This record gives sequence, structure tokens and C-alpha cells, in this order.
Amino acid sequence: MNPESGQATNETVAKLILKQLEMWGVKRIYGVVGDAIIGLMDELAKQDSVQFIAVKHESVAAMMASAEAKLTGRIGVCLATMGPGLGNLLNGLGDAYMDKAPVLAITGQAPTKKIGTDYKQYLNQQEFIKPLAEYTTLLAHPDAVTDILIKAMSTSLVRGAVTHLSIPKDLFSMNSKAKLHHEPKTLKGNSVIVEKEIAPVIERMKTAEKPMILAGLGAKGAVREIEKLAEHWGAGILVSLGAKGVFPHSSKNVLGGIGQGGNPHAKELFQQADVVLVIGNLWWPDGYVPLDTKIVQIDVEKENIGRGIPVELGIIGKAETIVPFLTENLRPGSSNQTWLSDIQTAKETWENENEQECTQTTTPIHPSRIVRAIENTVKDDAIITLDTGDVTVWFNRNFRPTNHKLTFSGEWRTMGFGLPAALAAKLCFPEKQVVAIVGDGGIEMTLADLLTAIRYKINITVIIFNNHALQMERDKMIASGSEQKDVDLTNPNFVKIAEACSWKGYSVAEENDLEDIIKKALLEDEPTLVTVETAPIFHPETQG
Repeated sequence: MNPESGQATNETVAKLILKQLEMWGVKRIYGVVGDAIIGLMDELAKQDSVQFIAVKHESVAAMMASAEAKLTGRIGVCLATMGPGLGNLLNGLGDAYMDKAPVLAITGQAPTKKIGTDYKQYLNQQEFIKPLAEYTTLLAHPDAVTDILIKAMSTSLVRGAVTHLSIPKDLFSMNSKAKLHHEPKTLKGNSVIVEKEIAPVIERMKTAEKPMILAGLGAKGAVREIEKLAEHWGAGILVSLGAKGVFPHSSKNVLGGIGQGGNPHAKELFQQADVVLVIGNLWWPDGYVPLDTKIVQIDVEKENIGRGIPVELGIIGKAETIVPFLTENLRPGSSNQTWLSDIQTAKETWENENEQECTQTTTPIHPSRIVRAIENTVKDDAIITLDTGDVTVWFNRNFRPTNHKLTFSGEWRTMGFGLPAALAAKLCFPEKQVVAIVGDGGIEMTLADLLTAIRYKINITVIIFNNHALQMERDKMIASGSEQKDVDLTNPNFVKIAEACSWKGYSVAEENDLEDIIKKALLEDEPTLVTVETAPIFHPETQG
């Protein structure tokens, strides 16, 4: 039972860390055991409120923490030993840093009397992690443990940031008089829109003859409102990959994705737009966007306004509050009918081409056909985790979402993210179907953690696009006229590896077996891997 908030204690630092994490809703910690954190591991073994998920590599631990944070909005926590433990965390922490996911990393440190010496594995961890962490500090006294822990968690949650604590090895077992504190409850006040201040935005939007809306993940709370605004304003809606599962494909004005892998007919249309409303999105892909347009941006964070986007007017606030106000204050009936017709033509043309592309029956199997098979077989509300690479752009190009939730490495774009993210997703949402869509190169970076699924009975499905190459890099080499150097992969028999790890494994070589095998895999009551022989198709939008 938790002590009252603010109550002084006389317990060990390790015990207080776990109690404070529990009071702030932390249910699990991802990590790898090491010498410098044995004191915390000892306390983890004595309680069952916070679960430790032992993975095979610290990078996976940090990616799982990042995925949990992205999927839940709550803080993800990872744990590692000093030196190489922290070094291995950095890749996953880079993902959290770039995608603004609230993640706390806790690492052991040299005993206090050895800090600053030539002690094994010692380095100044604060300097090491500084580029990624909004807040990082070394615990210098047992009584400060909950103060710095609360500061770290608060910073992560408020700022959407990575934070980090170094705990000297000997301090874990020391007694502390620190006080525990409950997480403060944040109440939403009434959002008041000052009409005078937002009037210039309305006036700019009224000038539009070819309006367009670009929506990102930050628009997820205002989907219906944005659809109404688009219809009222006469605008098309393009979505970033982060918002692909947020807006239903069937929505009248939704054209699809932007950038490589998006609707290829939307690019030319988007470049004609004279006013663009950017909602909850920070991605402004060069080569796909208008060069001369007026841009209005809505974002909850002031620092995001104009970040990488040439914004004329910015509005700080929640889309679900601001968008209905914009709709109410725009005159209907003045839409450019030619523009509306162009929007529908771009949507329908791509839908027809997408259908043809996704029904090819070649051997090896076309990546678009695999995407359509996944779309036809996964549940409408499945959680889909994407790895980085060729598989990402084909999925973005062809998948038509309904109520799916997607997570991926957005800005950091690390390979290997798909499997760790799926493991974390299933732990957070055990009632959901969870499917990892990965390339052969990506899964090979994290194959050892197939064993983590078995250890913790995590029932996920992994589908591998097995084209025997780092295909995206090969495509870029071809596009740039470079020599194709070392992009071919030496792949194992993935089914045998899966079976050696106690997974169920299936291999697909023929198109007519594809959907039946995926359906069968999704029904298995155990972790299941499907490897699909995939044609090495040059992606049509590849730039050198």
C-alpha cells in the first residue's frame, strides 16, 4: 500500500524509486541487468507493482519505453548499467527525443568514492547523454532521490522529453528520509478564443482559392472537426504518416499521405495550394510542398510554431478547440469548384491505381500486394508497428486505415524499431491485436528479442518483407547513379530461427497462399512470425 503523499520515509533509495514510480502510474521498466544496478534489481525482486521486462539489448529497452510513451501518452521507463549500458540505450532514447515521447532513463553509476576516477566503465554520464536529455543529473545524496525523480518525470511529461538519472551503485542500498509525492492532477480549464487575435487567420483563410490542410498526429483529437472544416472551406486533407491511422481513408476530402509513399497524385495538387493550414504536424517534406504559399499553423506548443515550416501565422492551442471556431467564422458556398473537382480526381485516380497495384500476382510477391493482404486480414482496430526502411514507404503508399493505431520511428528513423514497439504495445494493450510490419534488415537488428516475447508470453505477429536487401538504400543508390555496394543481405532461415526461439513460423513464397497464411498466423495463440518472399521493386518516388 502506498504511503500518503508528502510522508517522510526511512527506506532505501532503491525502494523509494520504485514506490515513487508506482505512485506516478509506472507499471513496467524495460532494461538489461548489470553490476551497477544490482541494488535496484534486488528491490524489484521483492515487489510486484512495477514489472521489470528483461530484454536482450539496452537499445531495445529504450525503444520499448519510447513506444509505450507514444502509444499511451504516459512516461516510459528504461534501466541500464553504467558505461556500455547507457551507451546502448542511446539509440532508443534518440527515437524518444526526436518524436517528443516522455521517457525516463535510469542508469547505475560508479560508487560515490570512485566518481571522477579511472574506475571501470566510468564516464561522465551527464555529458554523454546531454544532446538527448532535457534534464539529467547525478544523485548525490540519498535524501534527494524523490526530488530529482519527480523533477525528471514532470519534465518528461510536460515537455514530451527524455530525462535521465544516474544513481551511484552504493546509494541504492542506503536509507533515505526523502518524501514521496503523488502525481499532481491536472484539470483542463476553459479554453477561451480571443476573436480579435485570431481574426488575421480567418482573413487569410478567406483569401484561399486552393486551400489545403496538412494534418499530423497532433490532430487526432479533432478528426471530425477537421473533416467539417475541409468540407466547409473546400480543402483537401493530406496526412503525415503519424496521422495515417487517425483519419479514415473513406473520409471524403482525405487524399492520403504526403511525402514518399503517400498519394503520388497529391504532390502536384499540393504544390498548387495557395493557403495551407497545418494542424499538429511538424513534417514539411522538401520536394512535395508548395514553394510559394501562405501557411497557418495550429499547435499546442509555442516552440513548434514555425519549426522547419515557413509559417505566416501561428495559433497556439488545441485543434479540437480552434478548428470549430475557424469553421464557424468562414463563409460557406464560395469554394472553387474546379479545385474541389481536382481534389476528388486526385483521390479517385490514386484509389483506382492503388487497387491495381495491390492486386498483382507476381512471384516473388510485390510489396503492394503484401500490404493489401495485411489490410484485408488484420482487425480494424489493430495496433500496427512499423520498422524503418522500404517496408515503411510501401505501407504508407498502399495501406488504407480504418481505426488502426500506428507507431513507428518518426524523426529518428532507426531500423529495428518494429519488434520492440510491438512487444511494448501488447504489454500496454493486451486485449488488442498487435502486428509488427518489418523488413529483413530491420528485424535482423533485434532478432534476439524474439526470446523476450516467449519469456513474457507476449502474443504478437511479425510479418517480414523478405527482399534480401537494404532495398531503400539500393533504390537511392540506383536513383543517384551510385554503385550498389553491400546492400545485399545474407539472410537466415527466419522460420527456423523463429522455431528455435519457440515461436510459430510460416513462410510464404506464392501469392495465392499469402492471405490464408497471414490469417492463420493472426489466429495463433502464441508469438508468430511470417516471412514473405518479397520482390525487390524500385519504389517509384525514390530520390537519390
